[in-house]
Amino acid sequence: MFSLRYCCLPLHPGKSLQPLLSLSRVMAAPKTLGAATQGEEDSDGNRGGARGVSYEDTKDYILEPLSLPESPGGTTSLEGSPSVPCIFCEEHFPVVEQDKLLKHMIIEHKIVIADVKLVADFQRYILYWRKRFTEQPITDFCSVIRINSAAPSEEQDNYFLLCDVLPEDRILREELQKQRLKEILEQQQQERNDNSFHGICMFCNEEFLGNRSVLLNHMAREHAFNIGLPDNIVNCNEFLCTLQKKLDNLQCLYCEKTFRDKNTLKDHMRKKQHRRINPKNREYDRFYVINYLELGKSWEEVQLEDDRELLDHQEDDWSDWEEHPVSAVCLFCEKQAETIEKLCVHMEDAHEFDLLKIKSELGLNFYQQVKLVNFIRRQIHQCRCYGCHEKFRSKADLRTHMEEAKHTSLLPEKQIWDQPQYYFPTYENDTLLCTLSDSESDLTAQEQNGNIAIISEDTSKLHALKQSSILNQLLLHESLKN
Repeated sequence: MFSLRYCCLPLHPGKSLQPLLSLSRVMAAPKTLGAATQGEEDSDGNRGGARGVSYEDTKDYILEPLSLPESPGGTTSLEGSPSVPCIFCEEHFPVVEQDKLLKHMIIEHKIVIADVKLVADFQRYILYWRKRFTEQPITDFCSVIRINSAAPSEEQDNYFLLCDVLPEDRILREELQKQRLKEILEQQQQERNDNSFHGICMFCNEEFLGNRSVLLNHMAREHAFNIGLPDNIVNCNEFLCTLQKKLDNLQCLYCEKTFRDKNTLKDHMRKKQHRRINPKNREYDRFYVINYLELGKSWEEVQLEDDRELLDHQEDDWSDWEEHPVSAVCLFCEKQAETIEKLCVHMEDAHEFDLLKIKSELGLNFYQQVKLVNFIRRQIHQCRCYGCHEKFRSKADLRTHMEEAKHTSLLPEKQIWDQPQYYFPTYENDTLLCTLSDSESDLTAQEQNGNIAIISEDTSKLHALKQSSILNQLLLHESLKN
């Protein structure tokens, strides 16, 4: 059994939050996380190694991944997808309802699959482990996390984590990635050699026969609409149908705004130079071969890789380094700021919540700050005031109440939020957690300019210290004053 200690603690500022995200939805239930312990096989030895959930109030559970507001994007949607069975029971879910299957396995069987988005073929992945769990106990493959370990034994629960720390799981994910890449390349080659393509230009309705490159080159040359080189595109027919559907719905392909008629949309795309697709929209990623090349990497990450170190062994040159700021979101509203200082000023001015002051007065270290932020995020997400525990219909009503009643700064007792369950982010992309720090640079000016003089000297040679210590001069100076 491998250790899961890395899954139970947040990372230091500047580090990735990815190892924690897979378990964040498990810890959403209001229970305390105990230490990771060795699981035990069911008495009947079957693969259904996890009991059903017996919690009463499920409406406050956070079982889906949450994300803070970002720029407009899209999600992949496939029609006519086959169904995927549960690993343990006979329940089936369509591939497009993957999240429902994951929620079902968490609630009914208490098993969590880490980094699901990095699984190239979810259906084959599930079928593989469904077969393996019939051959060996679940504890041979999964680490066990005991929930609410401080409670009586009848109230304790075990959750099972399946992740690529297990060599067998890692090899399976890599093989599925290779197989998917092989299928995509075969599909791309077939489309490149296909001369029976038939398509109509989205802008002038001219009809084209032959190879797909004829239509794509026409739109790039005549209409300045370039979606990339034809050889870099896969599933071209589906891609063009997706774009045509958006235009039929009077939606701009770049800013994705909707207009009242076709002429207005046409003028908008021409004047704003929006005859291109939105690179932030992940719906289009599946149509580009580059997104299948490396496991877990999008086209942006692949393009940003610096290959210069592979070409020569010159010293690293950081002269052209440009740091791209990452915005953090306010705890109470959707205001974003590039630095923790600006965000703290906003929260103090707009919501009367001074995070640095609270950190200083309570003496919070980095991990306690993480738990406090995650606690507040969860309460705000559930529209509950942490000052009076009253629940509201919307976040706007909650924010109005907390500001009028001055409850933003009315934190509950420390033992309420200083719990291991709040190690896990409420939101997967919460950048504020990466900006927290327990360094002295965040102390207030009053603390930095204290009147207590701290003198550090080498005490390894006490005799020399007595003869040459600066303390002798200070004592002499004080005696002369008196």
